Amino acid sequence: MRVGCPKEIKNHEYRVGLTPGAVREYVAHGHDVLIETGAGAGIGADDGAYMAAGARIAASAKDVFDKSDMIVKVKEPQPSEWVQLREGQILYTYLHLAPDPEQTRGLLESGVTAVAYETVTDDRGGLPLLAPMSEVAGRLAIQAGATALQKANGGRGILLGGVPGVLPAKVTVIGGGVVGLHAARMAAGLGADVSILDRSLPRLRVLDELFAGRVHTIYSTIDALEQEVFSADLVIGAVLIPGAAAPKLVTREMLSGMKKGAVIVDVAIDQGGCFETSHATTHSDPTYEIDGVVHYCVANMPGAVPVTSAHALNNATLAHGLALADKGLRAIAEDRHLRNGLNVHRGRVTNRPVAEALGYDLQAPELALNVA
Repeated sequence: MRVGCPKEIKNHEYRVGLTPGAVREYVAHGHDVLIETGAGAGIGADDGAYMAAGARIAASAKDVFDKSDMIVKVKEPQPSEWVQLREGQILYTYLHLAPDPEQTRGLLESGVTAVAYETVTDDRGGLPLLAPMSEVAGRLAIQAGATALQKANGGRGILLGGVPGVLPAKVTVIGGGVVGLHAARMAAGLGADVSILDRSLPRLRVLDELFAGRVHTIYSTIDALEQEVFSADLVIGAVLIPGAAAPKLVTREMLSGMKKGAVIVDVAIDQGGCFETSHATTHSDPTYEIDGVVHYCVANMPGAVPVTSAHALNNATLAHGLALADKGLRAIAEDRHLRNGLNVHRGRVTNRPVAEALGYDLQAPELALNVA
């Protein structure tokens, strides 16, 4: 199969869909790999590194889209990219379609077969292709929040870990999944006073045992959420409903009860955000203020550390990517976890949360692929 990887064009997105190491694997499987010139610059991989791995270098993104049977990316295709997709082509990348009707419409009109990293599953019910970026984003959320808390950046002027004789910052993490776990771990490691809210008692028990009393675990009710948000210096939004738009848990009204100069970091922004006042920002202009509360809502947080995140992402996506290249649509038909990743196929929505969020009729992936 001809496998193509264009350069990412989203604001300050430095990751790359295929590292040179991943290219070697595809080439070893007998595939022809086409990389847009400069695609790996953000991770320090020049065109020579890709050529040494066996790839051919394309002069433009158009060459990659025109000549490839499968496109491997990191972020969702931008408008100038989705118009270059076509029926019979496989797109393998993050999509986050539920809060993005325009992209969904563009993909449907293209006829492409789109497999979303964030909805591919595993035997344990996890999201193995989303997990590494959730780990990165959870840890980055604390770094970003700590920076935003500085007075010069609009925050309260409080040091996350405090100093002897002065209390540390209070950090509230909403959601105890992968993002929440790693955010709490970073915040606790810096000496902050950390609480995690979740609605799964089994998950809270796991977190309680893991942190051994260093982090407070709280069952999430409206009262508990309000109390924690109102008392927090930094709030991390780490809620995920796979494939679906994030629920708006913190309302505009609740901001009035928060401390002036408090910071919220909405890691769920790729799925629309879990704060009512959230809207996507970029690394070049990451924050804004509403009612005295600083909002950090960068939609591609891991792009800030591309060397770490690109290699972590490729480690996770390689096996399924090779299966798609080796078998094409048959790989999706044979693997229920890849079928869960199928979001769009030949003009139809094949993922239930996306269909429900955007009002499309659902075509079951089994029917779309004629799987018996």
